Amino acid sequence: MTRFPSSLMPGTPTRLGAHWDGMGVNFAVFSANAQRIDLCLFDPRDRREIARFQLPEYTDEVWHGYLPDAEPGLLYGFRAFGPYDPVNGHRFNPHKLLIDPYARRLTGPISWSDMQFGYRLHSPRADLSFDRRDSAPYMPRCVVENDAYEWEDDVLPRVPWDRTVIMEAHVKGLTMRREMDRNPQPGTFQALGAPEMIAHLHRLGVTTIELLPIQCFAPERYLLERGLTNYWGYNTLAFFVPYAGYLANGSPHELRAAVRRLHKAGIEVVMDVVYNHTCEGSELGPTLCYRGLDNATYYRLVPGNERHLINDTGCGNTLNLSHPRVLQMVLDSLRYWANEFHIDGFRFDLAPVLGREPYGFDPGSGFFDAIIQDPVLSKRKMIAEPWDPGPGGYQFGNFPPGFAEWNDRFRDTTRRFWRGDAMQQGEMAARIAGSGDLLDKRGRRPWSSINILTTHDGFTLEDVVSYAGRHNEANKENGQDGHAENYSANWGVEGQSDDPAIINLRGRIQRAMMATLMLSHGTPMLLAGDEFNQTQEGNNNAYCQDNDISWLDWSRAETPAGQVMIGFVARLAALRRGHASLRATRYMHGRHHPLPDLPDIGWFRRDGSPMGQEQWGEEAFHLLGVRRASTEADRVDITYMLLNPGGDDIRAVLPGPAGRWTLLLDTTRPEQPETALDEAAHDVVVPAHGLVLLSVAPDAEDTP
Repeated sequence: MTRFPSSLMPGTPTRLGAHWDGMGVNFAVFSANAQRIDLCLFDPRDRREIARFQLPEYTDEVWHGYLPDAEPGLLYGFRAFGPYDPVNGHRFNPHKLLIDPYARRLTGPISWSDMQFGYRLHSPRADLSFDRRDSAPYMPRCVVENDAYEWEDDVLPRVPWDRTVIMEAHVKGLTMRREMDRNPQPGTFQALGAPEMIAHLHRLGVTTIELLPIQCFAPERYLLERGLTNYWGYNTLAFFVPYAGYLANGSPHELRAAVRRLHKAGIEVVMDVVYNHTCEGSELGPTLCYRGLDNATYYRLVPGNERHLINDTGCGNTLNLSHPRVLQMVLDSLRYWANEFHIDGFRFDLAPVLGREPYGFDPGSGFFDAIIQDPVLSKRKMIAEPWDPGPGGYQFGNFPPGFAEWNDRFRDTTRRFWRGDAMQQGEMAARIAGSGDLLDKRGRRPWSSINILTTHDGFTLEDVVSYAGRHNEANKENGQDGHAENYSANWGVEGQSDDPAIINLRGRIQRAMMATLMLSHGTPMLLAGDEFNQTQEGNNNAYCQDNDISWLDWSRAETPAGQVMIGFVARLAALRRGHASLRATRYMHGRHHPLPDLPDIGWFRRDGSPMGQEQWGEEAFHLLGVRRASTEADRVDITYMLLNPGGDDIRAVLPGPAGRWTLLLDTTRPEQPETALDEAAHDVVVPAHGLVLLSVAPDAEDTP
């Protein structure tokens, strides 16, 4: 039997969490309002409590103690003593075992029970009542972890923003149905780092994979009771712990190994992180960690009515990043993933919450200021989801320099433009140009716009052209969840069709939208599976579908249509790499001239003349032409892209400069190779529902 001392040594408050120093473990946990905190130790075999110590010291609002001779693998948890006074925001209940906010590993998932609530769940007094039952039998234990890992020669790829192509993917959904030679465990980090997955990303030209949440999360109890689960993972329990469901053998080193393999292939790994709320929900939620340690500090409370939590996230609670210790926890977590897992960047879910001070959203908030000056984090890619359900929650274009932003204006405009909606040409032009009308300020660059066409939240690209409305019946919410307006069209039949004409038309529009995404200024982001026509059967909110609805169907990649689309996406990525004018490093406004009489960007009509003010306002408009010119390595690259969302072919005159024109791409003929036009050619046919891309090598007299 393990022998423990009768009490803990004082230890140190300077490093929060449980840390092994080779001779013992130091425990430190923040709470501004607790009156006492106990450390509970558990047997590693049956996980019963075998020792309990009161943390002996309280320094600068940190409770701390040192356990000599303790080693990695030790199981522990906390119990916090203090006032149970919900009216004033305090919800201490020592009968509830609490997870360490800085825990690096947990023994398993939460097993939901009424005992995890600090109050009597069915009491008429609701959360004003007090529950004395022990929650420990239903709680995972924290594990003292040794993070030592041999990274050898691992180097972050540090892909320049202008050469970045992102793929958003779910670890399980991406790999669950993919057959691979070495038989890695499907749905895990093992499979993510498999050679077949890396080869697929390479073929597509993807430089950066953005993973849906991989921090430890807890499925909501009400979903489990309905036979569903939280598949996406936007419900964080522990901000320093990799989600165990993605570990084949339970070791966090599996994630490190996957990152290392991806880095060796030159591919970056970005994490989607959720620091806006936790899985404890509203004031009626369970007591698992933060609520039990210091509810009044960790969460934003309604001023004057502190029994209730501010719900700017739509998830019941809002983390209080205005408090320095809560902000410290978030920054420590980010640095942990950056340093200990070599993560290349972070996408922040509901990012306005992170910058919302008590007076409202502030791009100069403490969170943003801390990130921008941090010597580690400031060198990573930072991506904001620029909206949330709270007051003033739509903040696209208002994030500080150094942050890129998901661009829903690009998504909606591209879908509406190719659907044939009227009066979209001006809006489409602004999105193609990198959304400088919204982002070109404070020295920001076009890469600040993360151009999205589809994401995990919404239709797949296949479904955008196959369904006019959402079909979310499997979510068991009476089909009322998810976005009601998707700017989609079914082009004749709702859902899958075997009509060759409909299939052909849908394919045209898919490729035109994909080309618009990949050939516009800004940073393109693909949704995994769109490259081989993945469908979710019309479900545009598959957050609770851990099954074939969400898992990628890799058999579609082997079909002729799937092979064509994969090759098409790879070709678009190659065009983007090969032409500087398609991935501008600075916003183009037509004021810079790479060649005499050749502005960096220009917009043209079908007759080759520049667009006039009256054309931007025409309702019946069917062709948009954009010429872009950029200098790279003393060479001027000029491309001309024409978009025809209408139902008829259009013959368009080519604008200057005079030179040798090459047809680089016709989305209606995806397998047609690049073709040099006849020297006498002065126009080109832009097929219905099609996009064409050309380049021109100017005649010698036009070149200085």
